[in-house]
Amino acid sequence: MKQFKFLTKLPRKKLVYGLIVVGIGAGVIGGSLSWANHNSIKSAAEEITMVRTAVIGTKEAAQGYTYSGEVRGRYESQLGFQVSGKILKRNVQLGSTVNDGDVLMQIDPRDLQQNVSSSSAQVASAESQLKLAESNLQRYRQLLETGAISRAQYDQYTSSYEVALAAVRQASAQHTQGSNQLDYSLLRADKPGVITSVTAEMGQVVTAGQTVITVVQDGGREVEISVPENRIEELRKAGQVKVAFWALPNVTVNGTIREVAPMADQATRTFKVRISLINPPAEIKLGMTAAVIVGDNNIKSSVMIPLAAVYQDGDMPKVWLIKEDVLTLCPIQTGSFGNGSIQVLSGLQQGDRIVIAGVHKLKEGQKVKFGGDSL
Repeated sequence: MKQFKFLTKLPRKKLVYGLIVVGIGAGVIGGSLSWANHNSIKSAAEEITMVRTAVIGTKEAAQGYTYSGEVRGRYESQLGFQVSGKILKRNVQLGSTVNDGDVLMQIDPRDLQQNVSSSSAQVASAESQLKLAESNLQRYRQLLETGAISRAQYDQYTSSYEVALAAVRQASAQHTQGSNQLDYSLLRADKPGVITSVTAEMGQVVTAGQTVITVVQDGGREVEISVPENRIEELRKAGQVKVAFWALPNVTVNGTIREVAPMADQATRTFKVRISLINPPAEIKLGMTAAVIVGDNNIKSSVMIPLAAVYQDGDMPKVWLIKEDVLTLCPIQTGSFGNGSIQVLSGLQQGDRIVIAGVHKLKEGQKVKFGGDSL
């Protein structure tokens, strides 16, 4: 107690102030130590991040691709008039069923009828000239036999008869041509089918050869798809083709590749491909949306992972792989896309655990805690 006797010798006021200063200092030191200890605990907790993971479980599956398309007819006729004129009648609508020989449209035939009348008059005139030439030829043949005229004079009338005969043939041919053109004023269906397009209306003046109606002929049905150039060879070697329909979820039809366009479309840079449907049911209608699933016979190990699990680093897709609670980036080879998922062809093995959420907030070598299910 002797070491504290000097405190009794100090003035009372100074003693009180000194004790206050000592108390404040002790409080500051204690708070600093407590804050440092709290930060140390917090930093240690932040070093281990909780992540959502999944365990890879591979399966054997055939590699394939899906293309969207439209149901089309095997034969589609784009019809137009063979002569120019103004449309007077339209006898069909979109979806109308037509038979062979049905009149679809008619253009104004008045000018064509005038041409027929003119050519008919020319035929009559030529036939009259032919009769006169034939009568003269017969008379001068008799005169030649009696020696009243020379052979040269007879040859002149023979030539006149041949000219008149050729004129009749020419006029008859022009008349036939005019009659055909008059018949061309009626646009007829050449095959039974259904109207899928009408591009001209009454009162419109059309030119010869201009498409005004499209008829899909009765018969086979096909699906037209567009395929990028890097898939053409795989498509040619496809072992099987399945066709599904958006409006008919329970219908799947087998198909065969009938035609591949030799050149790419100038706008889309894709190749048109026609898929023939094998024994299509009656409920499949023209214009329906179809999904063509093209698969090959090569069976490969693959797994579908969520798109959110892919970490894109440059051109190489990667995933975060967890080994002994530490993150590491693993390159993968991807395949086809699904509904919010992507197919992994190589890079992962059965039993690997990957991060499937928040992949862009992680870093190499980071320690993590995890939880999740198997894929």
